[in-house]
Amino acid sequence: MTATTLYEASIPVIRRSLANLSALLDKGAEHFAAAGVAEDEWLGYRLADDMHPLLRQVQIASDGAKGAAARLSGQTPPSFPDEETSVAELRDRIARTIAYLDSVPADAIAGREEVPIILEIGDLALHFTGANYVRDFALPNLLFHVTTAYAILRNRGVAIGKRDFLGELDIRPRVAA
Repeated sequence: MTATTLYEASIPVIRRSLANLSALLDKGAEHFAAAGVAEDEWLGYRLADDMHPLLRQVQIASDGAKGAAARLSGQTPPSFPDEETSVAELRDRIARTIAYLDSVPADAIAGREEVPIILEIGDLALHFTGANYVRDFALPNLLFHVTTAYAILRNRGVAIGKRDFLGELDIRPRVAA
């Protein structure tokens, strides 16, 4: 059995989650257009009053994705101002994030499992290694925001399910060596 690299455990999962999020937005746009709900209204939907709205969930997922790729590869993440107000702009942001992920070569992350990563959130500094950053923060945080976006859409009647969240699965038969 081949060991999974830090790159394989992170970037493909992140990329796939963003692509699936974009597809979820497409289904939301179709549903709400048919129902006559204005785009700015449904992008403002949230699960609870103290939670971010759908639009912000997408922005945070994008920020987490590009931040993870940058931190793992020792780069500075590209800055995307949070100025989106439409689904088209959110799709573009996701596409730019995926393009950034695709620009980070696997060898830029190779062997960085023990590299210190310090994540500063306000006045809090979280200290990780590359491996536990992926396992304990980057992936759970990204999946939280993608799941929350999914839940907002599902809660508002968009016909989506687990298959939409998971996307196309890589279930090719494996040949024993």
